[in-house]
Parts: sequence; C-alpha cells; structure tokens
Amino acid sequence: MLRYATPLTFAAIGGLFSERSGVVNIGLEGMMLTGAFFGIWGADRTSSWVLGLLIALAAGALMALVHAFFAIHLRADQIIGGTAINFLALGVTGYLFIDIYGQEGTPTDIPAIPEVSIPLLRDVPFVGDVVGQMNLMIWLALLTVLLAWVVIFKTPVGLRIRAVGEQPRAADTVGISVFKVRYAAVIVSGMLAALGGAYLSIGFVNSFGENMTAGRGFIALAALIFGNWRPFPTLAACLLFGFSSALAQRLPVYSDSAAVLFQALPYVLTLIAVAGLIGRSIPPAAVGRPYKKQ
Repeated sequence: MLRYATPLTFAAIGGLFSERSGVVNIGLEGMMLTGAFFGIWGADRTSSWVLGLLIALAAGALMALVHAFFAIHLRADQIIGGTAINFLALGVTGYLFIDIYGQEGTPTDIPAIPEVSIPLLRDVPFVGDVVGQMNLMIWLALLTVLLAWVVIFKTPVGLRIRAVGEQPRAADTVGISVFKVRYAAVIVSGMLAALGGAYLSIGFVNSFGENMTAGRGFIALAALIFGNWRPFPTLAACLLFGFSSALAQRLPVYSDSAAVLFQALPYVLTLIAVAGLIGRSIPPAAVGRPYKKQ
C-alpha cells in the first residue's frame, strides 16, 4: 500500500503548494511523467540514482515554470494550460524514449533507489516486517507531508502562500509579491510531482514505459480534494488510493475477474472525490483566478 501511495503523495503535496497559492495545477500528471523519464535517463547516463533524482527535479521545475508563466503572467485559463502541459509531457517523453532507447526499452542495470532497513522498527511486532525495510523514497514522502504541514501552517512563508491563495489583493497591499509567491509555489509543485514520477521509474519498477504514470497525477488531485487541501488528510486519501491499487494487484491470485473490476477502484474513488459525495470540500478562495496587479 505504501509503495503505491508514495508517488501519489509527492504529487498531491506538490498540488497542495500550487493550489494553496491560487494556481490550479492539473498538469501534475505531465510533471510526474517528465520526472519519471528524466529520472531514469539521468540515472542511466550518470550511473547514479542521486543525480537521476536531481535531473528529474530540474525537469519538473522547468515544466512547472512553463505552466506558471502561462497561468500567472499571461493569465491563461489554468485548466487548459495544465492540460497542454500533460500533452506536451506525453509527446516529449514518448519521442525521447523511442529516440534514445528504441524498442528494447531502458536497460536493466540502471542504479535504483535503495531500500532502507531500520533495525528497531524491524523488530516491532505485526508491523515490523512492513515498515522495517522500505524504499528510501517512501520515508522521504512521509517526511514531505510533515514538512508541508510545518511550512504551510507554521511559518511566515506558508502564511504568504495562503494569503495569495485566499485574498491576493489584500496580500498585495501589505507588500507581498503575489507573482513571486505563486511562481515559487508552482515550481515547488512541479519538483515534488517529478519526485513522484522518478520514484515510479527508478524506485518502484526500475524501468520506463510510455505514459507510465497512467493517470496518477489526476488521482493525486482527487486525493488533494479528498484531503480538503490539508497535508495529513491528503496523505490519508493517498493511502486509501494506494490500498485500492495494492488490492487490485493482489486479487489476480484469487480471481482474475474481480481483479479487473478492482483495477477501476482508484478511478471510481476519484469520481467520488471530484463529485463531492464524501462531503463538501472548500478550496482556497482565489484558486483558479488569475491576478492582475493594479
């Protein structure tokens, strides 16, 4: 469950930063896909998974910068801009994948993100076997949730982000640069989404395939709505989606037909979240509204 929830958690927390600042980031899917490709490409070219992660971060930041420019400076429709980012990422990564790796696909000896073994946790009854040895990125995702809560709700930086996402005009009048805060928040969202993608390619399956994110960016957005734009409830929603994905992967052992049905469960949960059937979610007041300085 944690392995399936990890890429969603990175992307959803990234979306949290962007949307708390007032910018809808439906391009998380494309930013994840970009991170997945450039993560494994970087690890392959440098023979280092650390450098692979750094290259994925840079690629995700670049994609987010494009989205931010259209959404913030050009005041373009943020939904359309995010959709364009998704198509751009699909086309660019698909072309580069075929051009660089061809039909043979990525090599099998690319350095992977390692597992981390914690002896004290490994000895805990019942859960020790589960949490005693996990991929490094799973721990990093959990730490990211905690850091996001601290930054958003306990620091002046978070106060500025929430201010421009709720009342940008009022924030501007007290000297907060709405443009700078929104640019920074969107770029952070792209970098976190790229980390989620890089975990998929060099931490989970250790390979890359065209469109391998398969809608996880949209599921992360649904988790963000489930979580009412708050870090810990968003993590809980990601774990729920991760559980449903893990269940769908396990069921073929018992029933092929049930497994096919349960593979649709994450998307059904996404529809429930978007439709608001679990209760009313209240987004930041200015999310999706371009700001024009007067």
